[in-house]
Amino acid sequence: MDIVRSGSQPSRPGPAEYFTGTVRIDPLFSPPDPARVAGALVTFEPGARTAWHTHPLGQTLIVTAGCGWVQREGGPIEEIRPGDVVWFAPGEKHWHGARATSAMSHIAIQEKLDGSPVTWMEKVSDDQYQSRLPE
Repeated sequence: MDIVRSGSQPSRPGPAEYFTGTVRIDPLFSPPDPARVAGALVTFEPGARTAWHTHPLGQTLIVTAGCGWVQREGGPIEEIRPGDVVWFAPGEKHWHGARATSAMSHIAIQEKLDGSPVTWMEKVSDDQYQSRLPE
């Protein structure tokens, strides 16, 4: 058994190469091998978002605060709110983040395949992001 105490893991900024805007990542759990699942609380300030990316074994988002947007490639931008649960299938290209005018936090849960939980791609352009405006 391992108990990870609240506040014992440092917050870190979302790397600029994978995020647009101000993003904070608070690790929640990442057990050692052979476990593959990990989770983090991710907070996006207004207008902040991920780059396009995929997960080899899929990803679950549980929205905990604020209001945000998610989009899978070829689909519309969808609004997400606290209590919503979003599932992205393995290999599904997508992005997620805050709305332009409000922050959003979610718990992100994904599994590693061959040591990697994510494949990062190009950033979401301002034009792509703003296609959901006005609101």
